[in-house]
Amino acid sequence: MSLTLLILIPLLTALSVLFCKGLKQVRTVSLIGTTLQLFFSLIILFAYWKERAAGNSSQFLFESDYSWFEPLHIHYHIGIDGISLSMILLTAFVVIAGVLVSWTQEVLNKEFFFLLLFLSAGAYGYFISLDLFTLFFFLELAVIPKFMLIGIWGSGKKEYSAMKLALMLMAGSALVFVGLLGLYFNTNLNGAHSFDLIRISQMHIDTSVQNVFFPFAFIGFGIFSALFPFHTWVPDGHSSAPTAASMFLAGISMKLGGYGCLRVATYLMPDAAHHYSPVIVLLSTIAIIYGAFVTMMQKDLKYINAYSSVSHCGFVLLGIGMLTQTSINGAVLQMVSHGLMTALFFAVIGMIYSRTHTRLTKQLGGLLKVLPFISTVFVIAGLCSLGLPGFSGFVAEVTVFVGSWENPDLWYRLATILACASIVVTAVYILRAAGTAVMGPITNNHYNHITDAAWNERLAAGILITGIVVIGVAPFWLFHLINPGTEYIIQHLGKALALK
Repeated sequence: MSLTLLILIPLLTALSVLFCKGLKQVRTVSLIGTTLQLFFSLIILFAYWKERAAGNSSQFLFESDYSWFEPLHIHYHIGIDGISLSMILLTAFVVIAGVLVSWTQEVLNKEFFFLLLFLSAGAYGYFISLDLFTLFFFLELAVIPKFMLIGIWGSGKKEYSAMKLALMLMAGSALVFVGLLGLYFNTNLNGAHSFDLIRISQMHIDTSVQNVFFPFAFIGFGIFSALFPFHTWVPDGHSSAPTAASMFLAGISMKLGGYGCLRVATYLMPDAAHHYSPVIVLLSTIAIIYGAFVTMMQKDLKYINAYSSVSHCGFVLLGIGMLTQTSINGAVLQMVSHGLMTALFFAVIGMIYSRTHTRLTKQLGGLLKVLPFISTVFVIAGLCSLGLPGFSGFVAEVTVFVGSWENPDLWYRLATILACASIVVTAVYILRAAGTAVMGPITNNHYNHITDAAWNERLAAGILITGIVVIGVAPFWLFHLINPGTEYIIQHLGKALALK
C-alpha cells in the first residue's frame, strides 16, 4: 500500500480547485477530495489491522524508502505505526468537516480551499515521515498557508495575529532544526551521518549530547503545541482565523507539536527525556492550571476555546513528561480527542457568529429556542471538553491521570493532583458559557431573522461528534491501535534508564 497517496490526494485536489469555474465546482471538488482522504485513511486502518492480525510485528508498516538527496543522506522514508495512523484519521475527519463548514465561502474561494487542502497534505506528510529532514520539510510546509488564511480571510486584528503566529511557529521550527542537526551530526553509519529516525533510535547518542539538543527539539515542537510560556500565539491566532483555519490550527496543527515531542525528542533522546522530565511536568502543570483559570475570565467564545486548548494540550505534554506507558497512551488519546472536540467547538462558534455577528457571551442568550441543533452541538462540545463520561475527553484525561499516578515520585503525584483539580475550573467556564449563551431568555433582537444549521453544517458536526462518541463509548479499538507504538517508546526509555 502506497502511503504517498495520502499526500497526493489532497495535493491533486488542491491543484484541481484552481481550474474550477465558480463556487459550486470549487466546493464540490474539495468535498470529493476530502471524502477520498477519509476513505483512503479508513482503508489504511483496515489494512493495518489485517497486517497486525497476520502476525506482522514490525515497528512501522507500509514502509517506502527512496533516496532524495544522497550527498546529505536525506531520504523520502515513510511508514506508519498506530500513533501516526491515529493522527492521520484525526486529520481526515477535521479536514472534511472544515470544507463542509466553509461551504458558503465566496471571497477568493479557490485560493481559500487550495490553502486548506494544501495544509492537509503537509499534515499527512509529517505524520508518515520516518526521515527527520522530510518530517521537518512537511512541518515547515504548513506555516505560510496558515499565515495567509488568517491574514486574508481572518477577522479582528488579523494582520497582527497572522504575523505573530508565523513568527512564533518559525521560531519553533528554527529550534527544532537545531535539535535535528544535533542528532544528525552525532550519528555515524559506516562513516556517514543520517536523518533516518529508525536508525537513530537504534544508536546510543552520548547523554551529554542529548542533554544539549533535547531542549531545542522539545521546546521547538512544544511551541506548536502551546507549551507554556510559548503559548501566546494560540489565543490571537485562533480568535482571528476563519472557522476552518481555526479548526485546522487547533485540531491538527497543535498535534504536530505533541507528536514531535513524543516521536522525535522523547523517543530519540531517552536519556535527556528522563533528565528533563521534572521540567516538562512543571511547565505542563502550569499550562493546565493557567489555561483553565485564564479561560474562566474570557467572554469571547473563540478566546474561551483558544485558552482552553492551552490547558488541554497541557495534558498531552504532561502525559509525555510522566514517561509511563499509560500516560503516553493517554497523551496520544488526548491529542485525538482534543483535535475532534476543539474542531467541533470552533465549527459551532463559527455557526453562531455567522448568524448573530457576535461571539460575546453577554450578547447571546436563549440560543436553544431559535437554534436548537447548533445549541445542542455547542453543549456536546462543552461536555466533551469538561470530560463527561461517554465522550472522548473523559477517556483521554482519565488515562493521563492514571498513567501520571503510576509514577511514584512525590512531585509527579502532586502535579497529577493539581492537573486533576483543573477539571473543576473547566466545568465552571464551560457550564457558565453554555448557560449564558444557550440557556435563559432571548437577549438579541435579531434572532427572529436567523435559521438553524444548514445540511453541510449538520454533516460537519455529525462527522466530528461521531468520532467523539465512538472513542468515548468504545475506546478499546483506539487504545489497541496506539499501544504497540507506545510500547516501543517505553522499551527505548527503559533501555536508556538501564544503561545509566
